[in-house]
Amino acid sequence: MKKLAYLAFLFLGIVWGTNFIFVQWAAAYITTGQIVLLRALFGVVPVFLYALLSGALSFSHLRHLHHFVVMSLLATTVYYLAFARGTVLLPSSVAGMLSGAIPLFTFISAWLFLREEPLNRKQGLGVIIGFLGVLTIARPWTATIFDISGVLYMIAGSFSVGVSFVYAKKFVAPLKLPTAALTTYQIGIAAITLAVLTDTAGIRAVFSDNRAWIGLVFGLGLCGTGLAYVAYYFIVEKLGAVTAASVTYLPPLVAIMIGLLVGEQLDGFDIAAIVLILTGVAVLQLATLRHKTVASRNKRDTVQVNIDDPKGKSCTATG
Repeated sequence: MKKLAYLAFLFLGIVWGTNFIFVQWAAAYITTGQIVLLRALFGVVPVFLYALLSGALSFSHLRHLHHFVVMSLLATTVYYLAFARGTVLLPSSVAGMLSGAIPLFTFISAWLFLREEPLNRKQGLGVIIGFLGVLTIARPWTATIFDISGVLYMIAGSFSVGVSFVYAKKFVAPLKLPTAALTTYQIGIAAITLAVLTDTAGIRAVFSDNRAWIGLVFGLGLCGTGLAYVAYYFIVEKLGAVTAASVTYLPPLVAIMIGLLVGEQLDGFDIAAIVLILTGVAVLQLATLRHKTVASRNKRDTVQVNIDDPKGKSCTATG
């Protein structure tokens, strides 16, 4: 079963890494809003079926609808729209590289809004290294070779999904609802919201190009959104959350390789940028993991002391 989990890990890295080129193919025919609408509509199908078959859905969950609406905005609607608009304005490889910075924005969001733990030196170092990578891509000190607003859209999308993790931890996690159900509600509500707000005039144009509609429907929707979430649950269950989190290293690399295959040019700054971003994320994640491990060990030791000495008296050895 672990072999299957590692295959799912590889699948996840590939489908998330190919999302950017699929967006660009579809953007030649329809708007970014229409792209995100179709992505959500086709993406919710596998997640809904998975949640339904696993018995995760319940009408009793409707009392938490307000939380699902907020999550749908932060983690789907705003996130997908910002990434789609950023991807259209940038080379797909550059958009993919910037997506690797999502863990940095997630950590910053948690640090700003949760304030549960102080920022230690290694975590701070990881954040600085990662943001140096983002800065290296943007290169504000030179005449930009691409639209800088594309970088800002990618940053906005990363920050939106980062805030969604904070909101989920503070308000949604305590509800103890099945993850499959939460994801179904999140993407489903986003699909409804987008269907109401998006101008669908000309949306059928994407189906005039086989490459564009196959990439959008199967690449972005069914695989890149729906099956990707199901694969992620499977990886967490079989390999653990830490291993699942490390999948964030693959999509930027896949996006770079695809960009090169379609003729996009990368220079020394681009290579330095992705190295800095991934190094920063690695330093941050390792420092955070170490911090949690130490905190867990200290908590366990404290519990053990209380069991051994329920009155809380200190026990000292005498010679």
